[in-house]
Amino acid sequence: MKLTFWGAAQTVTGSLHMVEFGNRRVFMDCGLFQGRRSLARRLNAEFPADPKTVDAVLLSHAHIDHAGLLPKLYREGFRGPVYATDATRDLCASMLPDSAYIQEKDAAWVNRRERRKGADRIEPLYTGDDATGVLELFEPVEYEHPFRPFPELEVQYRDAGHILGSATMVLSIREGERTVKLGFTGDVGRDDRPILRDPQPMADCDVLICESTYGGKTHDPPDQARERLAEVVGETARRGGKVVIPAFAVGRTQELVYRLDQLTNEGRLPPIPMFVDSPLAVNVTEVFRRHPECYDEELRTYMESDEDPFGFSRLMYVRDVADSKKLNASRLPMVIISASGMAEAGRILHHLRNTVEDPRNTVMIVGYCA
Repeated sequence: MKLTFWGAAQTVTGSLHMVEFGNRRVFMDCGLFQGRRSLARRLNAEFPADPKTVDAVLLSHAHIDHAGLLPKLYREGFRGPVYATDATRDLCASMLPDSAYIQEKDAAWVNRRERRKGADRIEPLYTGDDATGVLELFEPVEYEHPFRPFPELEVQYRDAGHILGSATMVLSIREGERTVKLGFTGDVGRDDRPILRDPQPMADCDVLICESTYGGKTHDPPDQARERLAEVVGETARRGGKVVIPAFAVGRTQELVYRLDQLTNEGRLPPIPMFVDSPLAVNVTEVFRRHPECYDEELRTYMESDEDPFGFSRLMYVRDVADSKKLNASRLPMVIISASGMAEAGRILHHLRNTVEDPRNTVMIVGYCA
């Protein structure tokens, strides 16, 4: 057995690990490097092996830094199965085409800029057709139901509690008379997070590949964050300002909406409008609604009295660009949740541009960049 670590080493993004045994090559995740354009283009240019020779991909979850190079893998000839939970596949059905759109738009922008210098055209990393193509290769996997991609490999997924459908995995690899159990955590969630079940303990393994993004950080209790959200919304509304929240379209946006729904039902928020302004977040929220099997017991109990934890009367989901721009024209108090969560791109940029200089407003950072 041979392991190759191709990404997510000394950096957060680009998770891709290759395991080779016998005549097999298997990728664990196939993630996009994210960062400055020139560096990202170089790091995303190559794979550790010819995609045509890769037998399968085991996908831990749908975040782009774990799944975002799958369309490029397909573009370069991969036609094997991609094993993932149903929820992960459904998230990828929204996220991979969205990522392809960004790649195509970015390449078009660079080509326009460089045309004046006589530079060669660049091609997008992948296209919408590549995203559509790789989605056809997905094979559904259930938690705690071992499956065999090949006779010499058995894999078991367990709930990682990170985002909807996320999984840890243990690969039991048989080489001759010897079986080695290789564990891969993907991204690990935390106990007592809203919406999702707590992470399941991993099965026993001989070798473990473990992420450590928050390994040196102690997080505040979830209830403390909920209380702070209520305070910030109330204080800002009393000043006549807007609360602008950069939030990841997957996971963090839904957590915020669920908490706002709870606080609204408890009568603890002022009667101001609230908006989720991100087409991807709107689509992802629909995926969350389709997968109640991923919910924790607290949310299931909550839904006995509120059947839609991702919707309430003062909350509006915004898809249209014109409607998004209208939010900036308004001077009324409101809450705006928008992507991207790192405030590097997307509609959040024009919301920040139009609100950050007004002392009545609050920009609330709730993600990794905090």
